[in-house]
Amino acid sequence: MKFGVVVFPGSNCDVDCYHAAKVVYGQPTDYVWHETSDLSAYDCIVLPGGFSYGDYLRAGAIARFSPVMQAVAEEADRGKLILGICNGFQILLEAGLLPGAMRRNDHLQFRCETRHVRLENNRTAFTHLGSLGQVSRLPIAHAEGNYYIDEQGLAEIKRHKQIVFRYCDEDGQVTAAANPNGALENIAGIINRRGNVFGLMPHPERAVEDISGNTDGQLVWTSILKWWEARHA
Repeated sequence: MKFGVVVFPGSNCDVDCYHAAKVVYGQPTDYVWHETSDLSAYDCIVLPGGFSYGDYLRAGAIARFSPVMQAVAEEADRGKLILGICNGFQILLEAGLLPGAMRRNDHLQFRCETRHVRLENNRTAFTHLGSLGQVSRLPIAHAEGNYYIDEQGLAEIKRHKQIVFRYCDEDGQVTAAANPNGALENIAGIINRRGNVFGLMPHPERAVEDISGNTDGQLVWTSILKWWEARHA
């Protein structure tokens, strides 16, 4: 399986994503510059975290106009897997590849810590190896992770089971205290209706090795690989 990790000016988690795909999982992986217009060689395209274009205007607002985003949209239409992590999630929202929008954290602080998330949908290419309700510990690092969608949109993503992760406490209870940014209904990650474009604020690429003291992020990466292998055996 071949991964392409998109690099925007200001990306700073591209190395982490490359390391996870290439070194930890041994998959062919390339860095892809934001001016690239052809992503047809890749099976999974990763939009990493960071501060693309300095997060000017708002997070992801400028990056969505990069030439590479037209190629990302084209590959998404073809059914390729698209994974947006943190700033990558914000870019997918700005580009209209996922519904909703991202606002500044309700406390107006940058939060860099580890949080618990509960798996709400284990029937996706990115989470099918997990159990419904499974609680994972994943790092977060963002100032704009306050996910919002209007009432009609919320009803739609619930109806189509597009909410994949919610912030929770260690016992899996979704509470206000477990919400690190004010996100609507503690939403930490969503997927498109087709099931091939996934965005989440936590960083699974930072939790895949024992040396880091946390391997809960393996759920996402291993699910992707097993899903692809099952279709290309």
